[in-house]
Amino acid sequence: MPLPFTDKADADLAACVELMRGGSKTFFAASRLLPPRVRAASIALYAFCRVADDMVDLGNSIERSLQVLNHRLDLIYAGTPMPHVEDRALSVVVQRHQLPRHLLDALLDGFAWDGHERRYDSMEDLHGYAARVAGSVGAMMCWIMGPQQAVTLARACELGVAMQLTNIARDVGEDARLGRIYLPLQWLREEGIEPNAWLAHPVNTPALQRVIQRVLDEADRLYKQSRAGIAELPRDCRSAILSAGLIYAEIGHQLRRNGLDSVNHRSVVSTQRKLWLLAVAWLQSRWVSVQRHQPQPLAGIAYLVEQCQLSAANDADMDPSVKKQPSLENMLMMFERLEWQRIERTNRQQPRR
Repeated sequence: MPLPFTDKADADLAACVELMRGGSKTFFAASRLLPPRVRAASIALYAFCRVADDMVDLGNSIERSLQVLNHRLDLIYAGTPMPHVEDRALSVVVQRHQLPRHLLDALLDGFAWDGHERRYDSMEDLHGYAARVAGSVGAMMCWIMGPQQAVTLARACELGVAMQLTNIARDVGEDARLGRIYLPLQWLREEGIEPNAWLAHPVNTPALQRVIQRVLDEADRLYKQSRAGIAELPRDCRSAILSAGLIYAEIGHQLRRNGLDSVNHRSVVSTQRKLWLLAVAWLQSRWVSVQRHQPQPLAGIAYLVEQCQLSAANDADMDPSVKKQPSLENMLMMFERLEWQRIERTNRQQPRR
């Protein structure tokens, strides 16, 4: 028997897919390796995050945008979302997975910091920012996949932080032209660069390149550290997460090949290279193994992990009848079925070699 509201769910999913396709090309590419049961939820999550980011970044008032977004989250968590595609889709994910609210609150905090053009004195301060705008997303993806252990969530957060550091290193010139600077101010001053003067006339210099190199080195350290959590993920999710890390890390490698000049050039990973890395991730995911001794989480993400553990404990104590909401369960099942159909149509349309 077909599930109800198929046309409406299909339209919602299609709209969310287009938001993802038009945003992070790396996330969109890696998400193709996710099983439909997770990909449908990740599409819904990404769609809301993308819309929220645009609202804060492009709105006339940061405070007003945040007020509206917090109200929308209140309604989403109450199970009565506003009639926006992304709100309806996220409400399904929230209710099915009991997604901790503090992770989305942290994301909005990071968007607010962006809107207020906050600067960061040290790498530790930058970790705190990256934990909010990217580590929170890593934790939400991990939660949706299933693992709720502190160590796995920590590694997921660190992967998000590594990706954000790569973005920062890649976008130095682009950010400067918008009046923003994310590089650690202490590192700049150690190289004889006065941040305000440089921001007024952003130029690529050997001193700036050394700062960018240090940011990429920290990102690489976190990519390596985060891989320990991949073995804790469900088998059918590992290749997607591994590929996302490999593709983002490749942006940093390309930046190095471009002479660490992110003022005048934007480093990108070619489609052919992405396809190669997707294949590498699929192979490597078969061989990842659990590590017994893992480092403590970054100080900047510790509070996210701790709050997740409290949410997991509260969820375990919840009355099962409260958790189960059949209409929401059916809607997400529809999203999953539609995503399977989308994949099958794509496969049929691929030319045979």
